[in-house]
Amino acid sequence: MRVPRPFPPGPPMLAPGSSLPAATTEFSVFARAMQLGPYTLPNALFVAPMAGVTDRPFRKLCKRLGAGYAVSEMVTSRPDLQDSLKTSRRADHQGEPAPIAVQIAGTDAQMMADAARYNIDRGAQIIDINMGCPAKKVCNKWAGSALMQDEALALAIVEAVVAACAPQGVPVTLKMRTGWCASVQNAPTIALAAEAAGVQMLTVHGRTREQGYSGRAEHDTVAQIKSRVRIPVVANGDIDSPENAAAVLRQTGADALMIGRSAQGRPWIFREIAHHLTTGGHLPPPDLGEVKGWLLEHLAEHHELYGEFTGVRSARKHLGWYARSLPVPAAEAEAFRRRVNALTTADAQVHCVGEALDAWAAGLALDGRPLPAPEEEPLWRLAA
Repeated sequence: MRVPRPFPPGPPMLAPGSSLPAATTEFSVFARAMQLGPYTLPNALFVAPMAGVTDRPFRKLCKRLGAGYAVSEMVTSRPDLQDSLKTSRRADHQGEPAPIAVQIAGTDAQMMADAARYNIDRGAQIIDINMGCPAKKVCNKWAGSALMQDEALALAIVEAVVAACAPQGVPVTLKMRTGWCASVQNAPTIALAAEAAGVQMLTVHGRTREQGYSGRAEHDTVAQIKSRVRIPVVANGDIDSPENAAAVLRQTGADALMIGRSAQGRPWIFREIAHHLTTGGHLPPPDLGEVKGWLLEHLAEHHELYGEFTGVRSARKHLGWYARSLPVPAAEAEAFRRRVNALTTADAQVHCVGEALDAWAAGLALDGRPLPAPEEEPLWRLAA
């Protein structure tokens, strides 16, 4: 049986604010800085806001690994919940490179305006309005993508938030879906109204609310919006490889790409895509020693933010995603996940991660036996 060799060393990480490689492709614009209001973003690859995922530790790691911009997890506009522990953690930006972008969600225009002011007072430099979340617990309250069913309310919220942010020089952005369902794909209409109201950037996920995350994202609607507005348009949905990123850019002409689920367990996808877009080539996958360092760094910040009890438990999903992204057999990744899920202390979790990465780098399974070859190569590794 073939013992998988450790990944060859990858290139140095991109430091915040650093430039990408010299561009030699049709996507050379992605090597340059992008302007959003008064803020200069290092590049046009963005981290999507994902509830329970894109907290401060994850955003910081993605930025270190090539993302030019990251938006916080969605925070509620309800004043009775703004001081809750959950909301305060979501709004924690300590040590995060600027600009600080906070996404807010709600159904009342005045409450949304007040929420924008509240978050600006606590460090937000960009306010993003959520009209894209398909979660039932959000949509059942007519927030998130449910707002797309009521264009008048959606526009009232946009106008109120822009009016609250403009005096402080804070840009407002909007993230939405293509529509509520296949028969009501009104994103182009909302996009034009939002631009007229003062929104400075639009992100469009290429699915309707009805689709959730099923099927494949379509980007024809993104292309249509891009052709009709003058503000930057960001394409989002199923951008899971360097080649796919290039294809979406060709199809849409978008100004930027936003990556969500494909970064789960694989935050280095940003530097892979950046390299491909600017050089036409591919980076080698990261060395397992590098991955170990990133994982332990991620864990330390995660435990610090959430505390041991909650942090150990909420880190489990991240660790499972990492294991599935690495060149080990599926059974080995599952064994690691089961082992991690049984641990209840931060020290034990850190030790388990370090031990597993050291073993895999040496070509050994968790039980000490030689590690068999994976049944099939991970799709992202083939793309790289």
